[in-house]
Amino acid sequence: MAEILIIEDDVAIHSLIKETLDLHGYNTISAYSGTEGKMLIAQNNVDLVLLDLMLPGMNGKEFLQEIRSYSTIPVIVITAINDQNWIVELLTNGADDYITKPFNVKELLARISIQLRHASKFSVGNSAEIQYKDIRVNLDTREVIINDQTLSLTGREYAILLLFLENPQKVFSRANIYESVWNEPFFDNNKTINMHISNLRSKLNLANTAYIKTVWGIGFKFD
Repeated sequence: MAEILIIEDDVAIHSLIKETLDLHGYNTISAYSGTEGKMLIAQNNVDLVLLDLMLPGMNGKEFLQEIRSYSTIPVIVITAINDQNWIVELLTNGADDYITKPFNVKELLARISIQLRHASKFSVGNSAEIQYKDIRVNLDTREVIINDQTLSLTGREYAILLLFLENPQKVFSRANIYESVWNEPFFDNNKTINMHISNLRSKLNLANTAYIKTVWGIGFKFD
């Protein structure tokens, strides 16, 4: 079963999450600060992180920025802040999803399941690599390299890139991308797709090619 790291310093909330996940068969690891969480990731094979933001020492935002420098592990942020600008900043800085406090445990379980299902979609048993022009992707380590430089991608950005790499020249509507990557019905959420595409384009700038093309009135393609 998946190994989930809980980084939450509120003992009551931490206990609620742990008991819920244990009850549903997940293996859990507990951390009460960002520094402790970083250490546990280095020591364990963690499949997903549940991350509080207001943490002692290294806070959640700092933890997220650091972990994204070397890992695409799915991270769901748990926060009491319900401000859209703040949420957009979190997603831009590497969060794969978020849930606001107080939360429904059924919703939390559903979001965890979606992230794990999506991550496992691209896991392989044998070493495999995708190469397209200047881009190399190691499917085992989820490492993305352009011109000998490693990119730091979020889980969503990595999934969108793989979708394009597996289907070069195919035109994807925003609904196609959202439903393939998020595994949820698309509800005209153009802002979310546009933000992730914009971030991915910026990170691919190391290449000598503008890979992601906008097909006006339809969506995007990888060329």
